[in-house]
Amino acid sequence: MNNKIMVTGGCGFIGSHIVEQLLEENYEVIVVDNLSTGKLDHITSDKVHFYLCDITSDEFQQIVQETKPDYIIHQAAHVSVIDSTIDMMHDADVNIRGSLNVIEAAKQHQVKKIIFASSAAVYGKTQYMPIDIHHPICPQSPYGLSKYTVEEYLTFASQYYGVKSTILRYSNVYGPRQNHLGEGGVIAIFANNMYNNKDIHIYGDGEQTRDFIYVKDVVSANIKALDLGDDVILNVSTATKFSINYLFKVMTSILNNKVNPLYLETRDGEIKDSVLCNKLTKECLHWDISYSLHQGLKETMDYYKNYTLV
Repeated sequence: MNNKIMVTGGCGFIGSHIVEQLLEENYEVIVVDNLSTGKLDHITSDKVHFYLCDITSDEFQQIVQETKPDYIIHQAAHVSVIDSTIDMMHDADVNIRGSLNVIEAAKQHQVKKIIFASSAAVYGKTQYMPIDIHHPICPQSPYGLSKYTVEEYLTFASQYYGVKSTILRYSNVYGPRQNHLGEGGVIAIFANNMYNNKDIHIYGDGEQTRDFIYVKDVVSANIKALDLGDDVILNVSTATKFSINYLFKVMTSILNNKVNPLYLETRDGEIKDSVLCNKLTKECLHWDISYSLHQGLKETMDYYKNYTLV
């Protein structure tokens, strides 16, 4: 009998891709999502057991009790860094209290393991590169702080309750279904504007670098963590840095678009360079990157070409 996997936030950008691959590998899948940002039409299979529920609610405990998942892939989160600075209480309510509800449910109902979506935001200002898991932790936002707090709770839960976990710190994830609104990823924003003939804004000189990882590579790390990497913290990244200018160049070449970007002042608090070391991840999960930046961007741009953008 195949394992039963619960995906919190399974209607979201990353979560829905995880759900698709789990189904492809014949897992039984339960999705819990409050649809605050996720979309039900991201789930196209009638094999998914869907529950409209907030992870902060008592109902979540009941769902775990009734469905008895073997594993929980915990993707549900409040993800806006800017909003977290405006409303720390909401950020903490979803990311900390909601995650504690997930941990408590796992403890009470014999869930074997939690795979947790953390973030490079826990590191804060880059002190050296590539950033490994021993890099100093100094979050620059309530969002980063809330993610790190959950990591600490998971470590505690393993030591005191025997609830295993794998903590995955994502770099800059991109791909189909990513929201281009608000704090949407730069690739989703660029794609939306390119297809709608809107100005492309680049802040600063465009030479700031990021570690862009395609969503399907993030998915494979999550699924490998079901069986490997117990009670470790791992970076999920390409370990390669690309400038925003280079990103723009590749995207315009894919579209054969001759548009020029509009350069604006550097945003306050923006980190100049960031690249995460993934050596330990490769070793622990027997995992590697399958998509180059160009391959991932091509698939992403193909998706947005057929997507109704605003």
